[in-house]
Amino acid sequence: MRANEGASARGGRTGRAGPGGAHPGVDESAELTLTFDDNRLASLIFGHYDQNLAHIERRLGVTATANGNRVVVRGTPEASEQTRRVLEGLYERVRAGGELTVGDVDGVIQEAAFQGNLFPATPDAPAPGPGPARGGFEGISTRKRGLVKARNAAQDTYLRALRSHELVFAEGPAGTGKTWLAVGYAVSLLEQGVVDRLILSRPAVEAGERLGFLPGDMRDKIDPYLRPIYDALHDFMEGRHVERGLQTGMIEVAPLAFMRGRTLSSAVVLLDEAQNTTSMQMKMFLTRLGEGSRMIINGDPSQIDLPPGQRSGLTEAVRILDGVEGIGRVTFRDADVVRHDLVRRIVSAYDEAARTKGPGA
Repeated sequence: MRANEGASARGGRTGRAGPGGAHPGVDESAELTLTFDDNRLASLIFGHYDQNLAHIERRLGVTATANGNRVVVRGTPEASEQTRRVLEGLYERVRAGGELTVGDVDGVIQEAAFQGNLFPATPDAPAPGPGPARGGFEGISTRKRGLVKARNAAQDTYLRALRSHELVFAEGPAGTGKTWLAVGYAVSLLEQGVVDRLILSRPAVEAGERLGFLPGDMRDKIDPYLRPIYDALHDFMEGRHVERGLQTGMIEVAPLAFMRGRTLSSAVVLLDEAQNTTSMQMKMFLTRLGEGSRMIINGDPSQIDLPPGQRSGLTEAVRILDGVEGIGRVTFRDADVVRHDLVRRIVSAYDEAARTKGPGA
């Protein structure tokens, strides 16, 4: 069941403090009570020692007091309404069997804000009914993880671009979910039978170090470069299915150099770390696209590890192919980092330093 709600307007501020009391500086001009049908699911929403509620309080500037399966929200009318949407979204997620992390809570907060911008509340607007929320973020579904929804507007735009274009470029800093979502989308298409195989590739370029000779067979040599893709695969597929796919060729993980001369048909082809391709490598890769295939190209133009003076194939391709029909482009910003809030602040600091760095610095 959806959460049942009761809300009442309330003037002024409360002076109550202490556990469960008002937070200093929080406008409590509105009070809203939500009652959830399932006590167990309610406890999952609130989090261990109400940590999810505390996170929502910090993000939305409200107070949220839990008691059993009921939570009382106090704040401005706008913030209280957004909190209601967040809590109901979390309830729907855990009721469907989804997991809840702090990142998931952040994602639902972003989605609620997005919905509020699309459908602002008006005095005559009817109360939301049961069923999926209007204007919600896009999601992908795999057998292992179930439904995974975008955590912010940029990820939502990315998933929509993947659905509507045969070739998508995604640029942006580390931690924005470019690779992870692309692998999840590829796995979902494979499981639906839309494509017959996954081809996942990266250029084998060291990030500023010299690794020297690597022992072992070809897979042992290239695995260190492709480990992030393997990690994403195991997030969306059972380990035994990944291994079986690698053995049968249904899943192919290979360095970029192995793409030359091939036509990749009925496949999802992902090129990760594309900022480290040369112009010739990028042109070679783009012309591998065959019938019934989708191609996803990800990279971070701020982390180019090519030798000095060598142009990145990613930046050149994005410029040359701008406006070509069938090609989508999504740009992530530092504010879209979902890996860890500290990562977002680190990326922002580096970007600011790059913008303010003077000549010769």
